[in-house]
Amino acid sequence: MSQQCCEVQQNGNVMILACSGGSNVGQLSNQAAVELTKEGFGKMFCLTGIGGHLSGFVQSAKDVPAMIAIDGCSVGCAKAILEHAEIPLKAYLVITDLGIEKNKNFDLDRETIEKVKNAVKSACKDLPRGVGSKSVCCG
Repeated sequence: MSQQCCEVQQNGNVMILACSGGSNVGQLSNQAAVELTKEGFGKMFCLTGIGGHLSGFVQSAKDVPAMIAIDGCSVGCAKAILEHAEIPLKAYLVITDLGIEKNKNFDLDRETIEKVKNAVKSACKDLPRGVGSKSVCCG
């Protein structure tokens, strides 16, 4: 297991699993996850590792107390990956439910990114925060 990949998820952090699909809303999901990670709200985690059924990824997602899955659209790829890996949803957001239309325009504007970030924070408001530390390893 790679030591550089293992970290401790500190008090108050949320595991963020983002769709990174081939549309504006997939990229909005990804960009919001990146920015929220940089801001210290949570930690972006590898959804693809879970989809690939890599044991460390799957176990970390099962063990973490606070997690949000962000899907770009109602197809629900992130949700389906978690269900297939038998990982319960703790918080969930679909970006098109925010009134953002799915398209192939990859020029993301600041206002829309902020709207998604605020929706993520709102969706996480009832998650357990500050409940100890959790080892998060991805290998």
